[in-house]
Amino acid sequence: MTADLAVVLALLVIAVGLFARGRPSMDVVALMVIAALPLTGVIDAQEALAGFSDQSVILIAALFVIGDALVRTGVAGALGGLIARAAGGSEARLVVLLMLAVAGLGAFMSSTGVVAIFIPIVLRIARNMRLPPGHLMMPLSMAALISGMMTLVATPPNMVVNAELVRRGHDGFGFFAFTPFGLPVLVLAIFYMLLVRRFLPGSTPAVGAAARPGLKDWIDEYGLAAREARLRIDPTSDLVGRRLGELDLRASVGVNIVAIERAGRFGRDLIRPEASTQLASGDVLLIDIFGKAFDVDAFGREHHLATLPLSGTYFLDGADEIGMAEAIVTPSSELVGQTPVTSRFRTIHGLSVIGMKQGSRALAGPLAEVGFQPGDTLLLVGGWKAIRRLAGSSADLVLLDLPREADDYAPARRSAPFAVAILIAMIVAMATGILANAHAALLACLAMGAFGCIDMKSAYRAISWPTLILIVGVLPFALALEKTGGIDLMASAVTHLFGDAHPRVMLAVLFATTAILGLFVSNTATAVLMAPVALAVAADIGASPYPFAVTVALAASAAFMTPVSSPVNTLVVGPGGYGFSDFVRIGTPFAIVTLIVAVFLVPILLPF
Repeated sequence: MTADLAVVLALLVIAVGLFARGRPSMDVVALMVIAALPLTGVIDAQEALAGFSDQSVILIAALFVIGDALVRTGVAGALGGLIARAAGGSEARLVVLLMLAVAGLGAFMSSTGVVAIFIPIVLRIARNMRLPPGHLMMPLSMAALISGMMTLVATPPNMVVNAELVRRGHDGFGFFAFTPFGLPVLVLAIFYMLLVRRFLPGSTPAVGAAARPGLKDWIDEYGLAAREARLRIDPTSDLVGRRLGELDLRASVGVNIVAIERAGRFGRDLIRPEASTQLASGDVLLIDIFGKAFDVDAFGREHHLATLPLSGTYFLDGADEIGMAEAIVTPSSELVGQTPVTSRFRTIHGLSVIGMKQGSRALAGPLAEVGFQPGDTLLLVGGWKAIRRLAGSSADLVLLDLPREADDYAPARRSAPFAVAILIAMIVAMATGILANAHAALLACLAMGAFGCIDMKSAYRAISWPTLILIVGVLPFALALEKTGGIDLMASAVTHLFGDAHPRVMLAVLFATTAILGLFVSNTATAVLMAPVALAVAADIGASPYPFAVTVALAASAAFMTPVSSPVNTLVVGPGGYGFSDFVRIGTPFAIVTLIVAVFLVPILLPF
């Protein structure tokens, strides 16, 4: 062992120790590594900083943006709702469905990309089902890693091993050559996570999240369900072409128009009513009745409006666009002494007052003529954008609380079809190899911005910068170990010690060596270094190269043991609330299970 190798290994041990200790944070340790490695003389500053231009880092950053675009357009919420509905409130069923969905999608695109896209989906599901995110994030990362065992293009190590086979004159693997090995591992992983999820962090959901009110709570508390009505404007109605400002329905008949349903390009859109809004034939008015003498049927006959069936949930089905909030009237408010009508509340704030509390008692009956008093709690309804604008922007009101549904608001929902089309195009480009993964992801980011799925500020906020710094900081270790001969030394030792053993023993040793190397360098770099060793060992003992090549590829994907073994693990550390030891405790036993499956199954399907 050379002095340079000893120094690099010492730095590696220190870094791993700090990772395990958890202080300072992992991204700070990564920056320390970047600063320290050039001081050894093994690599220079340019090589230490090269990770910032690494394609995988660019890919991960782009996929963070794409994932947030899917959240902002409501696509993530819809997919999460689909999985949650299929789970039916069962955490065990949710884990199964989540792992199947992630492994299936990850078989055709970057596993890192799948995790970046699914993190906001899983957080949304955990919040809505009141589950600890830690119970779902590790199943997510494990399924994403196993997806690399499903197809040839699922992960770079598979393609590295395949390229080495072709370079040595052998036939390459077929597209689904890895599937017979990945499917059993996935099934075992699902059963394993169902058994060990109780040992993951976050045994109980956060109390604060559970205590937050929902729209349904306020609907019941303020008695709103009986006040809703839906009226469709017929072509012969005298309301067609008229503006809401000239109708002034709040003052004239005692109703609030909560929203307007109107036919759009992709189904029906919900429009926030404003004084300038012009009514059209076919519009459906969603109205809140607060006037004592208002007769829905008589109003409909007078203006040629069709009365539609009621939901009985006060437009809860429109919560994607229509929100509620509680606000308190301040002592110095200009609203004091005025009513909802005389204060022109709707015109000024874009929100309607549909409920009021004086003290802890919700007032019954019409509110149009009730004067505001200091300390009154108002229940407001309107578009989510108007509600968020109210926060901190009014001296008359203090926003008290937002419902749980506010977290699900998708400001770019109308761009959802474009987001889905862009995502599919990106996956196709990645799966077919038309474009490099990072290139496809960057083009997808630009397309998301061009079609209004995300704006620039949101894109920058979406990127998890500590995660990127951590990945960048770990990358130089692979180069330093290669330059100092550390990798070659380990590989030659394996050949020397176990070259005469039974081929199955050699498979186990190659798997373990590859997995251990993967603790310190990227799984792609591990495959690059171990694939030639595996094929050389096969040639030395006169065996087929295919079982040895597959074993290296499977071991490279079995990076379950530490949070820095793969970017997939690194991504879920923060959202799942995991520490270094959580991956060691949960991931190491399953890495051993995967080793056993590989040693048993590979020689059966690919004889020596």
